[in-house]
Parts: sequence; structure tokens; C-alpha cells
Amino acid sequence: MNRENHRGFKFDWVIIVLFLLLVSFGWLNIMSASHVGEIESYFDMSQPYGKHSVFIGLTFVLIVLILSFEAKFYERFASIIYIVAMLALVGLFIFGKDVNGARSWYGIGSMTIQPSEFAKFATALAVAKYMSDLQTDMNTLKHQLRAVAIIVLPAILILLQNDAGSTLVYAAFFFVFYREGLQQIYLAIALSIIILAVLALKFGILITAIIAAVVIFGIYFFRRKKRASIVQSIVILLICISFSSGVKLFYDHVLKPHQQNRISLWLRLEKDPVKLERMKKAEAYNLIQSEKAISSGGFSGKGFLEGTRTTGKFVPEQHTDYIFSTVGEEWGFLGTTFVVLLFVALIIRILFLAESQKSQFSRVYGYAVASILFIHFTINTGMVMGMIPTVGIPLPFFSYGGSGLWGFTILLFIFVKLDSNKINEW
Repeated sequence: MNRENHRGFKFDWVIIVLFLLLVSFGWLNIMSASHVGEIESYFDMSQPYGKHSVFIGLTFVLIVLILSFEAKFYERFASIIYIVAMLALVGLFIFGKDVNGARSWYGIGSMTIQPSEFAKFATALAVAKYMSDLQTDMNTLKHQLRAVAIIVLPAILILLQNDAGSTLVYAAFFFVFYREGLQQIYLAIALSIIILAVLALKFGILITAIIAAVVIFGIYFFRRKKRASIVQSIVILLICISFSSGVKLFYDHVLKPHQQNRISLWLRLEKDPVKLERMKKAEAYNLIQSEKAISSGGFSGKGFLEGTRTTGKFVPEQHTDYIFSTVGEEWGFLGTTFVVLLFVALIIRILFLAESQKSQFSRVYGYAVASILFIHFTINTGMVMGMIPTVGIPLPFFSYGGSGLWGFTILLFIFVKLDSNKINEW
């Protein structure tokens, strides 16, 4: 337990206050999205808001436990925590419970636990531990591949459990690597991959190849210094064409029909009006209802518990992945802006504190926390507003669910503990 020197020892109350505001406002919106009729008790265990109030109560117990350990504990045992988390993910293939087509939960009586929510902080600790090792040099390919392997392992295990949303979160660690000195060429490659994938699906392989050729040879001819060989440019073009072909094959033969439909609706690929309407009713129903709920809120919203689309249960899963639509309807533009500002303030505060850390382990972990929260926040709000394809991913500290709330709480408060110890000698 904690035997540290407490002289000057303090927690960052800005993060704690932002956390409390998000959790409290989230609970109010869970109540709005899940209540039926008159609310007789805030602790009605037959309703999601009643269960979530218990989850919140247990969260404070969890916070006390996290803060009671000395900061060095999390660095010393990072590898063990990571191994336990991976074993928990592997165990789902044997003992897991299917929920909505995903084998991502352990059933414990009437409750379920989702290990992927806890794997995030375990992976963040493992990455911070590896990158802060004196023998690790992120400028060498060997160490880059090892760091990537730490991230890819849980991502693959989660993907095999049919939980693509949680898998996407692990892309957040790219920002951590970039902060720690990863060459800019990797950023250029990542952006190129995204652009090529979108172009291939939207315009086809031939148009994508033409665009790629124009860009590649344009760079070749107009680059006066350090001009690469024409052979190298041709090889790069062939790689782009091969990748575009692979994306099209993956879309047509690997993705499931509902995943294809979500991407098709996002990129507006379907031209047949009859089929498009059928796809909207099947795959875009949640999104359409979510957009209607948000737009109906106007500037100031309809008021707490007064959202007609929310109380009418027009938006499925509104207390979980689509909780932001409740904010839009009942609190309007002002409420959604308030939530966005809370998340932006929290992420900026974490980044600011991460930069002030004396320990590389604490700095890397802080960047991992900020990146994971950023990816979750961006994907969830973008999904609810139709800016990105529909992906099942919760809004941190806001969406209903004990596993999600506890996983994000552990993720955040480990950093609070590490930051509180930065004035002590390591």
C-alpha cells in the first residue's frame, strides 16, 4: 500500500471535478433515456438508472483503492496486469457469454463483466512500461514492432469476439508513439492508407489508381531535391493499387452484410433507391432517430425528462451508445456544447499534466489515457451525428454500464495517482 512521502502530495482536482461532472450529468441522461412512467425511486434496480447509481457508488470505492496504492506499484506490475487482462480476453472464447452477437462478456449471476473495457488501461500500462525501459529505442524497427505487438494482441482478441468498435480504440496508441518520437513517415503512411481505402470504396480501383499515379508522379517531377528514382515511384504506385484492391476484396468478401451497409450508407455507395431505403430502415434506423432527436432539441432543449423522442423510446440503445442524442434533445445545443467542452477540457488537462511528468512512464501513460478518451469521444459523438459509420462504442463516463464506467475510472485515476507523485523522487 501507499508508503510514499506525502510532503507536497496532492491530487489534481481539475481532473477530479471534470470527472464528477461527466459522471453526474451522464447519470441524469441515463435516467431520461431509460425511465418508464413516474420515477418512484432513484435506486430502482429494475431500471438502468437504478443499477447505474450502484455502479457509481462502487466507482468511488474503486477510486479509493486505486489511490491507496503507491504510484510505483503500477509501473512495477504493469506487465503482470497486462498478462492477466490478456488471459481474461482469451477466457471469453471458452467461458464468454454472447450478447447481441458479440462474445465479449462474462456472466456473473444477473450481471455481466466486459474484459475489453479493462484491457485498455492494462495495455496503456504495458506500453508505458515498455517505452520507458532504458533499453527501448523507438527509432529502431525492432522496438517499434514490439511496441505494436503489445497493442495488436488485445486488438485481435477483441476483434475475434466480434467487437469491432472496441478494436478501433487501439488505434489511439498511434498518437502516443508519435509523441515519443515515431518518424513522420508513419503518419504519412497512416493518412495515405485511410485516403486510399475511402477512394477505393467510393470511386473504385481504376479511379483510385489514376489519382494515386497523378499524386506520386507529380511529387516525383516537381521535387527538385532528393528526387527518388522512377522505379521507386512505380513500386509505390503498385503498392497503392494492390492495397486498394485488397480493401475492395475485404469489403466485398470479409465484412458482414450489416458492416457493409453501414459503410455504404456513410459513403453513399448505394445507387438503387429501393435498396437504399431498405438499408436505411435496417441499418440506419438508430442513426436517423438519433439525428431527429438531436435536431428536435434546438438551442436550449426540451427540458429534463421532457424529450418526446427519448421518453417515447424512438432511439434504440439510447442509454448506452446513443446517450449523446438524449443530451441533444433535452438540453439542446447548450447541453451538447457543455458536454463537448467538458471532454475537451479533460483531455487538454491530461495532456498538460502528462507533459509536466518527470517520469517517462507517467508521461507515456498520460498520453495513452488522453488518446483513448479522445478516440472514444470522437467516434461516439461522430457516430451519433452521422459523421462516421455506426460503431458500437460507449461515451466515457457517460454511457450506461458498470464495466465501461469502471474501466475508464481505473484508466483515469491511475494517471491521477501517477501525477500526484511527480514531485517525489523516483
